[in-house]
Amino acid sequence: MTRALVIGAGPAGLMAADMLSRAGHSVLVADAMPSPARKFLMAGKSGLNLTKTEPFDQFCKAFGPSLPRLRPMLSAFGPEEVCAWAGALGQPLFTGSTGRVFPTAMKASPLLRAWLENLSDQDVTIKTRWRWIGWDGRACVLRTQEGTERLTPDATILACGGASWSRLGSDGAWAAYLPEKVAPFRPANMGFRLEWSTHMRRHFGSAIKGIALYAGAQTSRGEIVISARGLEGGGLYALSSALRDGAALTLDLAPDLGATEVRARLTRPRGKNSLSNHLRKTLRLDPAKIALLTEFARPLPDDLAPLIKSLPVPHLGPRPIDEAISTAGGLRFDTLDEGLMLLDRPGTFACGEMLDWEAPTGGYLLTACLATGRWAGLSAAHYLSGASGNP
Repeated sequence: MTRALVIGAGPAGLMAADMLSRAGHSVLVADAMPSPARKFLMAGKSGLNLTKTEPFDQFCKAFGPSLPRLRPMLSAFGPEEVCAWAGALGQPLFTGSTGRVFPTAMKASPLLRAWLENLSDQDVTIKTRWRWIGWDGRACVLRTQEGTERLTPDATILACGGASWSRLGSDGAWAAYLPEKVAPFRPANMGFRLEWSTHMRRHFGSAIKGIALYAGAQTSRGEIVISARGLEGGGLYALSSALRDGAALTLDLAPDLGATEVRARLTRPRGKNSLSNHLRKTLRLDPAKIALLTEFARPLPDDLAPLIKSLPVPHLGPRPIDEAISTAGGLRFDTLDEGLMLLDRPGTFACGEMLDWEAPTGGYLLTACLATGRWAGLSAAHYLSGASGNP
């Protein structure tokens, strides 16, 4: 009989399996995809941002209303612990100028390969193309290429992911098997739709750096990218929850200058310079920033300073959920105990993106997935040993 079953071979599921196997339990991991951790590997293609080094209280602010439930897990396995874990897997790290931490290899594959080798040595078996399709009484039902499997493990950990990037396995289909326990899925860390005029086409693909973005009470200093479909990028993702919920987006194209200084520079004699050249020379606005200004401020007023400092961007809402990097919504915390065990299904735990929390990119997402996976794995090990209390 399977002692411990983990459903989902992403970072949260693998970390849960790691904790269970270290506690001496044989673990079966079932994943619907042909290979483990596909979203993890895709995220690492442009540089795997593992975590972020900053004061812990500042780090925690990224998790917003979900922090009270997540804080114990992040306290037990936060940025320092993530770095130590990756180092123990033989992965040297470096920290960028913004505090983001990356493997020196700048890819997820070496870390994942080392992790899977360790798990194999720890009596963890991974079955791919095994999709969880609910329960039959106490049994977990899984559809495999060979037919239907019904397993009755002593402990089960659900690590089924969110509802974005379905081609990589996170399709949210599991929500059908947890009725009345799931908050509706919404996109998070996503781009926003805009209908551009034709003059913007030559700027598609341009990165906009050195700006500040505002949405309600939230602000960001990250970069954004102009695309044919709208705007995207880390600076925007940091504000995605506020924008999704109806806040207006404004840009400060010269955040290191006050409005008075901007106005003073603009009143310098232009001579024969065009307006574009004048903006470039006096404020160092590049062509893409100038294009945004002329796109959203037409007809241009005589006093451009207020618009340069607070340019409204009338977007048309978020891109579709399947294009989002992550999702809000999911399994509600009020359906779980402090150890992440389902209140109405003893011995079944949940972790990772399938839980109802969200955070911006920049190392926060992955750290919380690892932390909740670790917490659920330790909780399940406690449960199997008959111990009381939380990890």
